[in-house]
Amino acid sequence: MYDLLDARWKPSKAKFLLTTSEDGIELRCDPGFPDAWRKEPYYSEISEWAVAGERDDMTVVVISGRRLILVTGSREFDLGIVGPDERIVRELDDGRVVNARVVKAWELDG
Repeated sequence: MYDLLDARWKPSKAKFLLTTSEDGIELRCDPGFPDAWRKEPYYSEISEWAVAGERDDMTVVVISGRRLILVTGSREFDLGIVGPDERIVRELDDGRVVNARVVKAWELDG
């Protein structure tokens, strides 16, 4: 992924680690810089990814300390601390995320 971005996006400069998966994009902030992702040029690009993510059913999440923030095209959902046995459930309206909540994984399986 870093091959597609310029040197400003390297973790040592940006102060967060950017990874991708089949679900979307994850930004894991350096504990000393929990809001680094909100600074430019990062925030504008992250916001664009969030808009595209809604369209393509992908997520953009920021992990800052132990908190998880879901970034969408129109807002951010601070989901708090999400455990390994928990999942994010997004509520969509016409392809846009209108709400997000955290549930136990077993609730989705049952």
